[in-house]
Amino acid sequence: MGGMDSYVSKRVRDLPPSGIRKFFDLVSQSEGVISLGVGEPDFVTPWHVREACLYSLERGYTMYTSNSGLPELREEIAMYEKQKIGVDYDPGQGILITVGVSEATDIALRALLEPGDEVLIPNPCFVSYAPGTELAYGTAVPVETFVEDEYRLRPDCLAARITPRSKILLLSYPSNPTGAIMTKPDLEALVDIIIKNDLIVITDEIYSELTYNGKHVSIASLPGMKDRTLVLDGFSKAFAMTGWRIGYACGHPDIILAMTKIHQYTIMCAPIMGQKAAIEALRNGQDEMRKMVEDYNYRRRLMLNGFHQIGLDCFEPKGAFYCFPSIRGTGLTSEEFCEKLLFEENVAVVPGNAFGGCGEGFIRCCYAASVANIEEAVERMGRLVIRQKGT
Repeated sequence: MGGMDSYVSKRVRDLPPSGIRKFFDLVSQSEGVISLGVGEPDFVTPWHVREACLYSLERGYTMYTSNSGLPELREEIAMYEKQKIGVDYDPGQGILITVGVSEATDIALRALLEPGDEVLIPNPCFVSYAPGTELAYGTAVPVETFVEDEYRLRPDCLAARITPRSKILLLSYPSNPTGAIMTKPDLEALVDIIIKNDLIVITDEIYSELTYNGKHVSIASLPGMKDRTLVLDGFSKAFAMTGWRIGYACGHPDIILAMTKIHQYTIMCAPIMGQKAAIEALRNGQDEMRKMVEDYNYRRRLMLNGFHQIGLDCFEPKGAFYCFPSIRGTGLTSEEFCEKLLFEENVAVVPGNAFGGCGEGFIRCCYAASVANIEEAVERMGRLVIRQKGT
């Protein structure tokens, strides 16, 4: 047989590849590259967490769990979320263990959307939100945010994009790619609009522990918002457990039940070994987590100061582990700048337009890298900036 492309679903065929992965195919062509591109902790999962997994294997924990996940993990998550965001969730009906937040986002969208329903997504945003919406037969509606507002979602911008088909507001703060946060007053200003328009909120809080100025606030904690908010979180970022693929969803039992139906037919359950490790992380991993956050905070200031010194404007990111500097002054597009930086200076970052149209003119730089690599990468970037401004 010839090419099989015609057999592929048109919906999938027309879907663009990830803007991050598309660019990083170029990285494999170069050696000795300093990468500030991959959004992953450079720490190894703490030993006692790994040991808990090994011990579970030695004891023969190699079987399925319930679809919802281990009861003891859900109980630990309920206590953790109560302490972190001040919201009570029933571990029996209000929490589902998923294969990372990626699966949680996917099945949440599939559980909630009818064909043509609209999902309002603050932009710039993580690369999977719009394609995930399209795969769930919804329509992704970008809501622009602005560097002048430190990428906070403004109530007027949200209201202007709402139509009779609007169903979900998908929030992600602290933000990937910008590092922006939403304060309690910022979130309170959205509540009346959300309730008036009967929106459901999906809030991806995977970076919630990586908040540097004050404490993370979840919109689920605000009056009237618990039942209409689905909180997604996991262990990848704060606990340095990306490869374990353990996430979870907390929300109204009706929505969790709907998500569980999809989860049981497509995934069955998250791996038991990862769930055992996650229990240990929650019970005994807080000290290591705080040390990692302190280290990220130091690197955040180092990178931010470095950008200012080489003449790149960059607002102060107050969460996650990304800076989102402007490269407009170089006269290059985001992709042109990233390609030049890679091929001329051996530094890999991600073009801002990979995260939506209003990311053009910016680049995403991850400071989950060594201090030496951050300093060297910023110095090399400075050489490119000088060359460009001199042309």
